[in-house]
Amino acid sequence: MTADGREWLRAVGVYARPRVIAIGFLGFASGLPLLLTLSTLSIWLAEEGVTKTAIGLFALVGIPYSLKFLWAPLIDRLPVPLLTRALGRRRGWMILTQVLLMAALLGLGATSPAEMPEVTAICALAVAFCSASQDIVIDAYRVEILEEREYGAGAAMIVFGYRCGLLVAGAGALYIASITSWFWVYAAMAALVLVGVATVLLSPEPEVSVRAAARRGSTGSLRGWLYEAVVAPFADFMQRRGWVAILAFVLLYKFGDALAGVMANPFYIELGFTKVEIANVSKLFGFAATLLGGFAGGILVNRWGIVPSLLVCGVLQLLSNLLFAVQAVVGHDIGMLMVTIGFENLSGGMGTAAFVAYLSSLCNVAYTATQYALLSSLMAVARTVLASPGGWLAEQLSWVTFFALTAVAAVPGLLLLMWITRRFPPPLATAAAR
Repeated sequence: MTADGREWLRAVGVYARPRVIAIGFLGFASGLPLLLTLSTLSIWLAEEGVTKTAIGLFALVGIPYSLKFLWAPLIDRLPVPLLTRALGRRRGWMILTQVLLMAALLGLGATSPAEMPEVTAICALAVAFCSASQDIVIDAYRVEILEEREYGAGAAMIVFGYRCGLLVAGAGALYIASITSWFWVYAAMAALVLVGVATVLLSPEPEVSVRAAARRGSTGSLRGWLYEAVVAPFADFMQRRGWVAILAFVLLYKFGDALAGVMANPFYIELGFTKVEIANVSKLFGFAATLLGGFAGGILVNRWGIVPSLLVCGVLQLLSNLLFAVQAVVGHDIGMLMVTIGFENLSGGMGTAAFVAYLSSLCNVAYTATQYALLSSLMAVARTVLASPGGWLAEQLSWVTFFALTAVAAVPGLLLLMWITRRFPPPLATAAAR
Protein backbone atom coordinates (compact mmCIF):
# COMPACT_ATOMS: atom_id res chain seq x y z
CA MET A 1 0.00 0.00 0.00
CA THR A 2 1.25 3.47 -0.87
CA ALA A 3 1.96 6.10 1.77
CA ASP A 4 -1.04 8.08 0.57
CA GLY A 5 -3.24 5.01 0.86
CA ARG A 6 -2.07 4.45 4.42
CA GLU A 7 -2.91 8.06 5.25
CA TRP A 8 -6.46 7.66 3.94
CA LEU A 9 -6.83 4.39 5.86
CA ARG A 10 -5.68 6.16 9.02
CA ALA A 11 -8.21 8.92 8.35
CA VAL A 12 -11.02 6.36 8.07
CA GLY A 13 -9.75 4.53 11.15
CA VAL A 14 -10.47 7.56 13.33
CA TYR A 15 -14.09 6.37 13.54
CA ALA A 16 -12.97 3.25 15.44
CA ARG A 17 -11.56 5.24 18.35
CA PRO A 18 -13.63 4.76 21.55
CA ARG A 19 -14.02 8.47 22.28
CA VAL A 20 -15.29 9.10 18.73
CA ILE A 21 -17.77 6.22 19.02
CA ALA A 22 -18.95 7.63 22.36
CA ILE A 23 -19.74 10.94 20.65
CA GLY A 24 -22.17 9.09 18.38
CA PHE A 25 -24.13 7.72 21.35
CA LEU A 26 -24.18 11.16 22.97
CA GLY A 27 -25.49 12.54 19.67
CA PHE A 28 -28.36 10.03 19.90
CA ALA A 29 -29.20 11.29 23.40
CA SER A 30 -29.02 14.86 22.08
CA GLY A 31 -31.33 14.30 19.10
CA LEU A 32 -33.90 12.13 20.88
CA PRO A 33 -35.89 14.89 22.73
CA LEU A 34 -36.26 17.37 19.85
CA LEU A 35 -39.25 15.94 17.97
CA LEU A 36 -40.95 14.98 21.23
CA THR A 37 -41.72 18.68 21.72
CA LEU A 38 -42.33 19.38 18.00
CA SER A 39 -43.82 17.16 15.29
CA THR A 40 -44.45 14.08 17.45
CA LEU A 41 -46.11 16.21 20.11
CA SER A 42 -48.23 17.98 17.47
CA ILE A 43 -49.69 14.63 16.34
CA TRP A 44 -50.65 13.83 19.94
CA LEU A 45 -52.22 17.28 20.32
CA ALA A 46 -54.20 16.85 17.10
CA GLU A 47 -55.51 13.47 18.24
CA GLU A 48 -56.63 15.06 21.51
CA GLY A 49 -58.64 17.69 19.62
CA VAL A 50 -56.42 20.68 20.47
CA THR A 51 -57.09 23.58 18.09
CA LYS A 52 -54.71 24.31 15.21
CA THR A 53 -54.00 27.75 16.69
CA ALA A 54 -52.94 26.20 19.99
CA ILE A 55 -50.83 23.57 18.21
CA GLY A 56 -49.06 26.36 16.33
CA LEU A 57 -48.34 28.19 19.58
CA PHE A 58 -46.75 25.04 20.97
CA ALA A 59 -43.83 25.71 18.61
CA LEU A 60 -42.77 28.38 21.10
CA VAL A 61 -41.66 25.69 23.54
CA GLY A 62 -38.56 25.35 21.34
CA ILE A 63 -37.29 28.78 22.40
CA PRO A 64 -34.68 27.32 24.84
CA TYR A 65 -32.74 25.92 21.87
CA SER A 66 -32.20 29.47 20.54
CA LEU A 67 -31.49 31.04 23.94
CA LYS A 68 -29.26 28.38 25.48
CA PHE A 69 -26.24 30.70 25.39
CA LEU A 70 -27.88 32.68 28.23
CA TRP A 71 -27.30 29.95 30.83
CA ALA A 72 -24.30 28.29 29.15
CA PRO A 73 -21.90 30.29 31.42
CA LEU A 74 -23.43 28.63 34.48
CA ILE A 75 -22.90 25.16 33.02
CA ASP A 76 -19.40 26.20 31.99
CA ARG A 77 -18.42 27.44 35.44
CA LEU A 78 -20.51 25.89 38.21
CA PRO A 79 -19.89 22.42 39.65
CA VAL A 80 -22.76 20.05 40.41
CA PRO A 81 -22.69 19.08 44.11
CA LEU A 82 -21.70 15.43 44.65
CA LEU A 83 -21.82 14.59 40.92
CA THR A 84 -18.83 16.78 40.07
CA ARG A 85 -16.80 15.21 42.86
CA ALA A 86 -17.71 11.69 41.72
CA LEU A 87 -17.68 12.10 37.93
CA GLY A 88 -16.05 15.41 37.06
CA ARG A 89 -17.60 18.68 35.94
CA ARG A 90 -18.65 17.78 32.38
CA ARG A 91 -19.89 14.28 33.15
CA GLY A 92 -21.63 15.50 36.30
CA TRP A 93 -23.60 18.07 34.31
CA MET A 94 -24.47 15.52 31.63
CA ILE A 95 -25.85 13.08 34.18
CA LEU A 96 -27.85 15.84 35.89
CA THR A 97 -29.41 17.12 32.64
CA GLN A 98 -30.20 13.56 31.50
CA VAL A 99 -31.90 12.61 34.78
CA LEU A 100 -33.94 15.83 34.68
CA LEU A 101 -34.75 15.17 31.01
CA MET A 102 -36.10 11.71 31.81
CA ALA A 103 -38.26 13.15 34.59
CA ALA A 104 -39.56 15.90 32.27
CA LEU A 105 -40.44 13.37 29.55
CA LEU A 106 -42.35 11.23 32.05
CA GLY A 107 -44.15 14.33 33.29
CA LEU A 108 -45.05 15.37 29.73
CA GLY A 109 -46.40 11.90 28.93
CA ALA A 110 -48.57 11.95 32.06
CA THR A 111 -50.37 15.18 31.08
CA SER A 112 -53.74 15.53 29.38
CA PRO A 113 -53.49 18.03 26.50
CA ALA A 114 -57.25 18.17 25.95
CA GLU A 115 -58.10 18.92 29.58
CA MET A 116 -55.11 21.01 30.68
CA PRO A 117 -53.07 22.12 27.63
CA GLU A 118 -51.23 24.72 29.71
CA VAL A 119 -49.74 21.95 31.89
CA THR A 120 -48.70 20.07 28.77
CA ALA A 121 -47.05 23.25 27.47
CA ILE A 122 -45.13 23.78 30.72
CA CYS A 123 -43.90 20.18 30.70
CA ALA A 124 -42.92 20.45 27.02
CA LEU A 125 -41.00 23.63 27.83
CA ALA A 126 -39.22 21.78 30.65
CA VAL A 127 -38.24 19.01 28.20
CA ALA A 128 -36.88 21.59 25.75
CA PHE A 129 -34.95 23.37 28.51
CA CYS A 130 -33.36 20.14 29.78
CA SER A 131 -32.61 19.07 26.20
CA ALA A 132 -30.97 22.41 25.33
CA SER A 133 -28.94 22.24 28.55
CA GLN A 134 -27.82 18.71 27.67
CA ASP A 135 -26.76 20.00 24.24
CA ILE A 136 -24.60 22.68 25.87
CA VAL A 137 -22.60 20.22 27.93
CA ILE A 138 -22.42 17.52 25.20
CA ASP A 139 -20.98 20.05 22.75
CA ALA A 140 -18.45 21.18 25.36
CA TYR A 141 -17.53 17.58 26.16
CA ARG A 142 -17.08 16.75 22.47
CA VAL A 143 -14.71 19.68 21.93
CA GLU A 144 -12.66 18.90 25.02
CA ILE A 145 -12.39 15.10 24.70
CA LEU A 146 -11.24 15.09 21.05
CA GLU A 147 -7.98 16.14 19.48
CA GLU A 148 -8.32 18.89 16.88
CA ARG A 149 -7.72 16.52 13.98
CA GLU A 150 -10.59 14.38 15.31
CA TYR A 151 -13.08 17.26 15.20
CA GLY A 152 -14.34 16.27 11.75
CA ALA A 153 -14.99 12.68 12.79
CA GLY A 154 -16.59 13.92 16.01
CA ALA A 155 -18.86 16.22 14.01
CA ALA A 156 -19.86 13.35 11.71
CA MET A 157 -20.59 11.07 14.66
CA ILE A 158 -22.65 13.69 16.49
CA VAL A 159 -24.70 14.24 13.32
CA PHE A 160 -25.11 10.49 12.81
CA GLY A 161 -26.27 9.93 16.39
CA TYR A 162 -28.49 12.99 16.30
CA ARG A 163 -30.24 11.83 13.12
CA CYS A 164 -30.79 8.38 14.62
CA GLY A 165 -32.30 10.03 17.69
CA LEU A 166 -34.62 12.05 15.47
CA LEU A 167 -35.66 8.89 13.61
CA VAL A 168 -36.49 7.05 16.84
CA ALA A 169 -38.39 10.03 18.30
CA GLY A 170 -40.27 10.50 15.03
CA ALA A 171 -41.12 7.23 13.28
CA GLY A 172 -40.30 5.08 16.33
CA ALA A 173 -42.58 7.06 18.64
CA LEU A 174 -45.44 6.85 16.14
CA TYR A 175 -45.07 3.07 15.86
CA ILE A 176 -45.31 2.78 19.65
CA ALA A 177 -48.28 5.18 19.74
CA SER A 178 -50.14 2.95 17.30
CA ILE A 179 -50.25 0.11 19.82
CA THR A 180 -50.36 1.84 23.21
CA SER A 181 -51.07 5.16 24.95
CA TRP A 182 -48.99 8.30 24.62
CA PHE A 183 -47.81 8.00 28.22
CA TRP A 184 -45.96 4.81 27.33
CA VAL A 185 -44.55 6.47 24.23
CA TYR A 186 -42.91 9.15 26.34
CA ALA A 187 -41.94 6.61 28.99
CA ALA A 188 -40.14 4.58 26.31
CA MET A 189 -38.36 7.70 25.06
CA ALA A 190 -37.35 8.55 28.65
CA ALA A 191 -35.90 5.05 29.01
CA LEU A 192 -33.85 5.55 25.83
CA VAL A 193 -32.13 8.55 27.43
CA LEU A 194 -30.33 5.87 29.47
CA VAL A 195 -28.22 5.32 26.33
CA GLY A 196 -26.68 8.69 27.04
CA VAL A 197 -26.37 7.99 30.77
CA ALA A 198 -24.52 4.71 30.12
CA THR A 199 -22.22 6.44 27.62
CA VAL A 200 -21.33 9.11 30.17
CA LEU A 201 -20.60 6.56 32.88
CA LEU A 202 -18.37 4.53 30.55
CA SER A 203 -16.48 7.56 29.19
CA PRO A 204 -13.64 9.52 30.79
CA GLU A 205 -13.77 13.11 32.00
CA PRO A 206 -11.86 15.39 29.57
CA GLU A 207 -8.43 16.58 30.62
CA VAL A 208 -8.22 20.36 30.60
CA SER A 209 -5.18 22.56 30.29
CA VAL A 210 -3.51 24.08 33.35
CA ARG A 211 -4.51 27.50 32.09
CA ALA A 212 -8.17 26.48 31.80
CA ALA A 213 -8.17 24.95 35.26
CA ALA A 214 -6.65 28.10 36.72
CA ARG A 215 -9.27 30.28 35.10
CA ARG A 216 -11.99 28.15 36.64
CA GLY A 217 -10.55 28.66 40.10
CA SER A 218 -12.15 30.85 42.71
CA THR A 219 -12.10 34.55 41.89
CA GLY A 220 -12.81 35.62 45.48
CA SER A 221 -15.82 37.82 44.70
CA LEU A 222 -19.17 37.74 42.98
CA ARG A 223 -18.05 40.47 40.59
CA GLY A 224 -14.97 38.49 39.67
CA TRP A 225 -17.00 35.32 39.18
CA LEU A 226 -19.49 37.10 36.90
CA TYR A 227 -16.63 38.55 34.87
CA GLU A 228 -15.05 35.14 34.36
CA ALA A 229 -18.38 33.46 33.61
CA VAL A 230 -20.05 36.05 31.36
CA VAL A 231 -17.54 38.65 30.15
CA ALA A 232 -14.35 36.64 29.83
CA PRO A 233 -15.62 34.22 27.12
CA PHE A 234 -16.49 37.19 24.88
CA ALA A 235 -13.29 39.04 25.72
CA ASP A 236 -11.21 35.94 25.02
CA PHE A 237 -12.84 35.44 21.62
CA MET A 238 -12.34 39.08 20.67
CA GLN A 239 -8.61 38.79 21.35
CA ARG A 240 -8.39 36.46 18.38
CA ARG A 241 -7.02 38.00 15.19
CA GLY A 242 -9.76 38.65 12.64
CA TRP A 243 -12.60 37.79 15.04
CA VAL A 244 -15.09 40.08 13.25
CA ALA A 245 -14.34 38.41 9.92
CA ILE A 246 -14.64 34.99 11.57
CA LEU A 247 -18.11 35.83 12.90
CA ALA A 248 -19.10 37.10 9.44
CA PHE A 249 -17.92 33.79 7.98
CA VAL A 250 -20.00 31.87 10.56
CA LEU A 251 -23.01 33.85 9.33
CA LEU A 252 -22.37 33.35 5.63
CA TYR A 253 -20.94 29.86 5.12
CA LYS A 254 -24.34 28.11 5.05
CA PHE A 255 -26.27 31.09 3.64
CA GLY A 256 -26.70 29.80 0.09
CA ASP A 257 -27.59 26.34 1.35
CA ALA A 258 -30.21 27.74 3.76
CA LEU A 259 -31.68 30.09 1.15
CA ALA A 260 -32.29 27.18 -1.22
CA GLY A 261 -33.49 24.85 1.53
CA VAL A 262 -36.26 27.15 2.72
CA MET A 263 -38.03 26.88 -0.66
CA ALA A 264 -37.13 23.29 -1.59
CA ASN A 265 -40.45 21.66 -0.68
CA PRO A 266 -42.65 24.35 -2.35
CA PHE A 267 -40.41 23.92 -5.40
CA TYR A 268 -41.03 20.16 -5.50
CA ILE A 269 -44.78 20.65 -5.14
CA GLU A 270 -44.92 23.24 -7.93
CA LEU A 271 -43.10 20.85 -10.26
CA GLY A 272 -45.88 18.33 -9.66
CA PHE A 273 -44.23 15.88 -7.29
CA THR A 274 -46.64 14.28 -4.83
CA LYS A 275 -46.03 14.32 -1.10
CA VAL A 276 -45.45 10.56 -1.23
CA GLU A 277 -42.83 10.94 -3.96
CA ILE A 278 -41.05 13.68 -2.01
CA ALA A 279 -41.16 11.69 1.21
CA ASN A 280 -39.93 8.47 -0.40
CA VAL A 281 -36.98 10.12 -2.13
CA SER A 282 -36.01 12.32 0.81
CA LYS A 283 -36.30 9.48 3.32
CA LEU A 284 -34.46 6.89 1.25
CA PHE A 285 -31.80 8.98 -0.43
CA GLY A 286 -31.80 12.10 1.70
CA PHE A 287 -31.25 10.40 5.05
CA ALA A 288 -28.62 7.97 3.73
CA ALA A 289 -26.85 10.70 1.74
CA THR A 290 -26.71 13.00 4.76
CA LEU A 291 -25.10 10.30 6.89
CA LEU A 292 -22.68 9.37 4.12
CA GLY A 293 -21.82 13.03 3.63
CA GLY A 294 -21.22 13.49 7.35
CA PHE A 295 -18.77 10.58 7.49
CA ALA A 296 -17.05 11.73 4.28
CA GLY A 297 -16.70 15.25 5.67
CA GLY A 298 -15.14 13.86 8.86
CA ILE A 299 -12.60 11.88 6.83
CA LEU A 300 -11.70 14.95 4.77
CA VAL A 301 -11.13 17.04 7.89
CA ASN A 302 -8.92 14.34 9.36
CA ARG A 303 -6.96 13.93 6.11
CA TRP A 304 -6.77 17.49 4.74
CA GLY A 305 -7.47 19.71 7.72
CA ILE A 306 -10.38 22.04 8.49
CA VAL A 307 -9.78 24.91 6.05
CA PRO A 308 -9.29 22.85 2.85
CA SER A 309 -12.30 20.73 3.80
CA LEU A 310 -14.45 23.84 4.31
CA LEU A 311 -13.47 25.07 0.85
CA VAL A 312 -14.18 21.76 -0.90
CA CYS A 313 -17.47 21.21 0.92
CA GLY A 314 -18.51 24.83 0.32
CA VAL A 315 -17.98 24.44 -3.43
CA LEU A 316 -20.00 21.20 -3.41
CA GLN A 317 -22.84 22.97 -1.59
CA LEU A 318 -22.77 25.70 -4.24
CA LEU A 319 -22.95 23.08 -7.01
CA SER A 320 -25.90 21.40 -5.30
CA ASN A 321 -27.83 24.67 -5.57
CA LEU A 322 -27.13 24.77 -9.31
CA LEU A 323 -28.46 21.22 -9.51
CA PHE A 324 -31.81 22.56 -8.29
CA ALA A 325 -31.78 24.92 -11.28
CA VAL A 326 -31.22 21.91 -13.54
CA GLN A 327 -34.15 20.19 -11.82
CA ALA A 328 -36.29 23.22 -12.63
CA VAL A 329 -35.44 22.84 -16.32
CA VAL A 330 -35.99 19.07 -16.36
CA GLY A 331 -39.27 19.33 -14.44
CA HIS A 332 -41.17 16.38 -12.99
CA ASP A 333 -38.65 13.56 -13.22
CA ILE A 334 -38.17 11.12 -10.31
CA GLY A 335 -34.71 10.07 -11.46
CA MET A 336 -33.51 13.67 -11.54
CA LEU A 337 -35.15 14.31 -8.17
CA MET A 338 -33.15 11.44 -6.70
CA VAL A 339 -29.95 12.99 -8.06
CA THR A 340 -30.90 16.46 -6.81
CA ILE A 341 -31.91 15.43 -3.28
CA GLY A 342 -29.10 12.89 -3.00
CA PHE A 343 -26.37 15.34 -4.00
CA GLU A 344 -27.84 18.17 -1.91
CA ASN A 345 -27.93 16.00 1.22
CA LEU A 346 -24.49 14.53 0.54
CA SER A 347 -22.86 17.93 0.15
CA GLY A 348 -24.88 19.36 3.05
CA GLY A 349 -23.75 16.52 5.33
CA MET A 350 -20.12 17.06 4.33
CA GLY A 351 -20.42 20.81 4.86
CA THR A 352 -22.06 20.37 8.25
CA ALA A 353 -19.31 18.03 9.46
CA ALA A 354 -16.57 20.42 8.34
CA PHE A 355 -18.39 23.45 9.74
CA VAL A 356 -19.06 21.87 13.15
CA ALA A 357 -15.39 20.88 13.27
CA TYR A 358 -14.50 24.50 12.50
CA LEU A 359 -16.76 25.88 15.23
CA SER A 360 -15.19 23.40 17.65
CA SER A 361 -11.71 24.64 16.76
CA LEU A 362 -12.72 28.20 17.65
CA CYS A 363 -13.42 27.35 21.29
CA ASN A 364 -10.97 27.91 24.11
CA VAL A 365 -11.19 25.03 26.61
CA ALA A 366 -11.48 27.59 29.41
CA TYR A 367 -14.90 28.63 28.05
CA THR A 368 -15.93 25.74 25.80
CA ALA A 369 -19.62 25.51 26.69
CA THR A 370 -20.22 29.26 26.53
CA GLN A 371 -18.31 29.94 23.32
CA TYR A 372 -19.76 26.97 21.42
CA ALA A 373 -23.29 27.80 22.56
CA LEU A 374 -22.82 31.36 21.35
CA LEU A 375 -21.41 30.32 17.98
CA SER A 376 -24.04 27.65 17.34
CA SER A 377 -26.86 30.00 18.37
CA LEU A 378 -25.45 32.72 16.12
CA MET A 379 -25.23 30.26 13.24
CA ALA A 380 -28.81 29.02 13.70
CA VAL A 381 -30.48 32.39 14.30
CA ALA A 382 -28.57 34.18 11.57
CA ARG A 383 -29.25 31.40 9.06
CA THR A 384 -32.97 31.62 9.80
CA VAL A 385 -33.11 35.41 9.53
CA LEU A 386 -30.94 35.67 6.42
CA ALA A 387 -32.90 32.94 4.63
CA SER A 388 -36.31 34.42 5.45
CA PRO A 389 -36.54 36.53 2.23
CA GLY A 390 -36.25 33.33 0.20
CA GLY A 391 -40.02 33.06 -0.37
CA TRP A 392 -40.26 36.65 -1.61
CA LEU A 393 -37.34 36.13 -4.00
CA ALA A 394 -38.89 32.93 -5.35
CA GLU A 395 -42.12 34.81 -6.07
CA GLN A 396 -40.27 37.51 -8.03
CA LEU A 397 -38.00 35.20 -10.03
CA SER A 398 -38.22 32.00 -12.04
CA TRP A 399 -37.05 28.87 -10.29
CA VAL A 400 -33.95 28.66 -12.47
CA THR A 401 -32.97 32.23 -11.65
CA PHE A 402 -33.80 31.80 -7.97
CA PHE A 403 -31.58 28.76 -7.50
CA ALA A 404 -28.81 30.34 -9.55
CA LEU A 405 -29.03 33.28 -7.15
CA THR A 406 -28.78 30.95 -4.15
CA ALA A 407 -25.57 29.59 -5.65
CA VAL A 408 -24.25 33.16 -5.90
CA ALA A 409 -25.23 33.67 -2.25
CA ALA A 410 -22.77 30.90 -1.32
CA VAL A 411 -19.84 32.77 -2.91
CA PRO A 412 -19.27 35.52 -0.26
CA GLY A 413 -18.71 32.94 2.46
CA LEU A 414 -16.13 31.09 0.35
CA LEU A 415 -14.35 34.33 -0.62
CA LEU A 416 -14.30 35.40 3.01
CA LEU A 417 -12.84 32.04 4.01
CA MET A 418 -10.03 32.43 1.45
CA TRP A 419 -9.39 36.02 2.55
CA ILE A 420 -9.18 35.06 6.24
CA THR A 421 -6.87 32.17 5.38
CA ARG A 422 -4.49 34.51 3.55
CA ARG A 423 -4.81 37.39 6.02
CA PHE A 424 -4.48 35.36 9.21
CA PRO A 425 -2.52 32.20 8.35
CA PRO A 426 -2.26 29.47 9.62
CA PRO A 427 -4.58 28.12 10.86
CA LEU A 428 -7.87 29.89 10.28
CA ALA A 429 -8.87 29.27 13.88
CA THR A 430 -6.83 28.80 16.97
CA ALA A 431 -6.81 25.27 18.28
CA ALA A 432 -9.20 24.52 21.06
CA ALA A 433 -6.43 23.90 23.54
CA ARG A 434 -4.40 27.00 23.01
